[in-house]
Amino acid sequence: MGDTDKDVRENLTYEAFGVAVRELAQTIADDGYEPDVILSIARGGVFVAGGLAYALDCKNISLVNVEFYTGVGTTLDMPVMLAPVPNAIDFSSKKVLITDDVADTGKTLKLVRDFCLDTVAEVRSAVIYEKSQSLVKCEYVWKRTDDWINFPWSVLPPVHRSGEAAKPNKEAV
Repeated sequence: MGDTDKDVRENLTYEAFGVAVRELAQTIADDGYEPDVILSIARGGVFVAGGLAYALDCKNISLVNVEFYTGVGTTLDMPVMLAPVPNAIDFSSKKVLITDDVADTGKTLKLVRDFCLDTVAEVRSAVIYEKSQSLVKCEYVWKRTDDWINFPWSVLPPVHRSGEAAKPNKEAV
């Protein structure tokens, strides 16, 4: 990425996200893949999992918390699963669809995919965005880009940061 590209952003709106999830679901359905379980990578994958679960009529959603990004463009050396880690036996002989918002380095998806591989019948991945350097090439991708992505759920700062004391409600009596 050259210096002229560093400010290029892919801006996803909630409206475009709705279109993306429906189109992604249609691609999965057209492929004939019917997951038994949708395994969401928190936090961004939760949005994708919820939309796909409704669109694909899959009522079994599981969640795995993975920490990798510690800030914009800053990461841990390797992603780590945070407790509670799902029990791999729960996915035994099932078709699993791993969801995330973006396959950037692909390290998070690889960690979760490797976690599933020995126990599941089949595992596939679905993301809104995939970047060219991703270690994992997802079976289902809505759009490929190498730009930084502004997601509607993370573009604004938190209303309340963890660890901060709650501010009193001035209107409370």
